Amino acid sequence: MSNNTVIEVKDLIFKYNEYVTALKGVSCEIKRGIVTAIIGQNGSGKTTLVKHFNGLLKPTKGIVLVDGKDTREYKIKELVSKVGYVFQNPTHQLFNTNIEDEIAFGLRNLGVPEDEIKKRVEEAIKLFKLEQFKGRHPLRLSYPFRKMLAIASVYAMQPEVLILDEPTVAQDWVGYKLIRNLILDLRKRGRTIVVVTHDMMLVSEVADSCIVMKDGKIIAHEKPEDLFVDDEILKMAHLKPPQVTQLASFLHNINSNIPRNILTIKQMEEVLLSYITH
Repeated sequence: MSNNTVIEVKDLIFKYNEYVTALKGVSCEIKRGIVTAIIGQNGSGKTTLVKHFNGLLKPTKGIVLVDGKDTREYKIKELVSKVGYVFQNPTHQLFNTNIEDEIAFGLRNLGVPEDEIKKRVEEAIKLFKLEQFKGRHPLRLSYPFRKMLAIASVYAMQPEVLILDEPTVAQDWVGYKLIRNLILDLRKRGRTIVVVTHDMMLVSEVADSCIVMKDGKIIAHEKPEDLFVDDEILKMAHLKPPQVTQLASFLHNINSNIPRNILTIKQMEEVLLSYITH
């Protein structure tokens, strides 16, 4: 395990019961300081895989290492402080009467001193743009801000790895931009982020690396600019590239100087402007 690897999965098999094998010999590495997207259709094993990263599930066979140590050897408290997990539905994680206590809850469970808790709560409220909701009951927040609060509560515990399960589900455009910008900001701060998602636009805008799953196996581990022009893998996984990449592919067929692997609207603007100005 290299120093650049924070999570390593070796030949992981997981069975929910004798009839359902969710993971079938999965091996992969999660690198430090980047955003890794785990993608694939429903039932492909994405959430089952990431629940092994923080010990919510234990391998039937194989091994999962966090910082070189088997997850089965960690105490729950130790692993939670290393790998934080934000569930798809934020309501499943919110149960305090105000947002300050919500963010502080995990810290108190970890035994963090109260003065440090106060500092981290204030930092999280500012970073996640929750100032206007101080003192408010979490369930009175709109869905996008409930999601932000759930992420803030995990972030405040300062885990080495932050797992976001379907962060943009049921978000409007404002909520999407909040989540996208947050992920980009956390990456700038050197955090390791794992995003489980069906949202290919989000993948194109934030991911450094993509793990593609199908039927409990990993069928590709590529950069997004390579994945979204890999027609064979996209077909196997029943995935479609983001619309801007589809447009780039169409334009490439007309003019081969236009690259197929454009991922964002900004990149497309730059390419088209270069043709207009020249």
